[in-house]
Amino acid sequence: MGTAASPGIAIGKVLILEEENLDYQKKTIEDVEGEKARLHDALESSKEQLQVIKDKVEREMGNDKAEIFQAHLLVLADPELISAVENKIENEKINAEAALDATVEQFATLFANMDNDYMKERASDIRDVGSRILKNLLGIDSVNLAALDDEVVLIADDLTPSDTAQVNKDKVLGFATKIGGRTSHTAIMARSLELPAVVGVSEILDIVENGDQIIVDGVDGNIIINPSDDQLASYNNKAKEYEQRKARLAELKDLAGETKDGHRVELVANIGTPKDVKGALTNGAEGIGLFRSEFLYMDRDSFPTEEEQFEAYKEVAEKMEGPVVIRTLDIGGDKELSYLDLPEEMNPFLGYRAIRICLDRTDIFKTQLRAILRASAYGEVKIMYPMISALEQLRASNEILEEVKVELKSENIDFNENLEVGMMIEIPAAAMIADILAKETDFFSIGTNDLIQYTTATDRMNENISHLYQPFHPALLRLIKRVVEAAHAEGNWAGMCGEMAGDKRLAPYLLGVGLDEFSMSAVSIPEVKDQIRNMTLEEAKEIAQKALTFSTAEEVEAFLSNI
Repeated sequence: MGTAASPGIAIGKVLILEEENLDYQKKTIEDVEGEKARLHDALESSKEQLQVIKDKVEREMGNDKAEIFQAHLLVLADPELISAVENKIENEKINAEAALDATVEQFATLFANMDNDYMKERASDIRDVGSRILKNLLGIDSVNLAALDDEVVLIADDLTPSDTAQVNKDKVLGFATKIGGRTSHTAIMARSLELPAVVGVSEILDIVENGDQIIVDGVDGNIIINPSDDQLASYNNKAKEYEQRKARLAELKDLAGETKDGHRVELVANIGTPKDVKGALTNGAEGIGLFRSEFLYMDRDSFPTEEEQFEAYKEVAEKMEGPVVIRTLDIGGDKELSYLDLPEEMNPFLGYRAIRICLDRTDIFKTQLRAILRASAYGEVKIMYPMISALEQLRASNEILEEVKVELKSENIDFNENLEVGMMIEIPAAAMIADILAKETDFFSIGTNDLIQYTTATDRMNENISHLYQPFHPALLRLIKRVVEAAHAEGNWAGMCGEMAGDKRLAPYLLGVGLDEFSMSAVSIPEVKDQIRNMTLEEAKEIAQKALTFSTAEEVEAFLSNI
């Protein structure tokens, strides 16, 4: 039993994703030619693997997805790189692993430091190819999630953004992980991919083997290994019922988020990359309430350029007819960048992250703001700052934004001079001074994932205290009401982009306290829309008032779960 992270039922064969150990010993060798032969064998194996993957991805996922593998094949064929490794083996009399590792890092660093953006991006290709060659030298069989032959259910300690970016939804039926909670990034990515998932199954790696049959119940959080015929029949029926309900809810796609007495709210989606827009539109999103821009910075070896960011933001703005709220870089905590040297911290979630980094590294911040402002000429783009805890931070951020606007005007670059600028409320200090902050911002979006953990002093990734991470905590309900009222007092709108917004049990309460915008994983939109369309605003207000009378999270949850 774990945490239901993404709804649906997956039934299939287990594929365990194990962390690969690329450690090796640097050795002095005598047989130089033999070591060169080992290198060429690894190069040939790498070439064959990449060609198979490229052809398969091209055939099943399209040319655009296969381009990266073509780039890797070109790196493999680079005579300068190969000669440099051979020379190192010959001149220093060291083994192929050590020679390859040193040469790859030398070449990658050289490319990463170039002024040309295209050449900078090649650093990532060189390192990726170097890792593949090293795996072949070490005899490690690597799993490529983009080129699986069979349908599988992935089992892992955790899944990285790199893993999920490769997932071929035609082959991966769902997954289960050892760690994580409903608000972990693995869970969020599962919902974005619309794959059934259960996380936080602490014993999962000890009780499954590759090839086992497994049922992953992303509705109730159950895991069944090698099920009986009766269990299979039962879950096949449950899967069928789930799909039938999903089909019925899909009929709401083009209907508004409107109560029976005509009160409208915005139901919008959280996304990480432009490719997530398709899922948002399919599920009836009226816009994007949270574009997690940090995903544009991940899985690479250098910061994305202004042009790369502009193209991504512009693509989303053009595809969505409604608002697109872009959160500025929210890195740190459990999200790291390999090329950004962040300090080791005792409490990274309370440390150097998000707006704190951006106000310190204004070069990074300004590049992003330029890209967002330029994209605002192509749609209803809005800017949102994360991790604001004091008015001074909001003012400092807006001052930098004004500087960027002046720069763009001087360059005669178009942008929407009246775009809305808001902030996330995810720190209790910000919630407590929401009335002050509302005077200098256009909107609030309540980030409940962090607001819960900061308010309850509960690390949301710590399985030992996960029971204390309580979305139904009376303190949370009161803070949310306070923030919404503060926004409305200044004529602003208030939204929510945390996972609470996608919990249909909480929808009546949030509606009742006046929340204007619900932003969630796209897959959650139909359920929340169904809930809202089946009640009146007056009913929601009465429910909210009643919910505020309870003293414990258990009482609140029991009440809201039985409406």
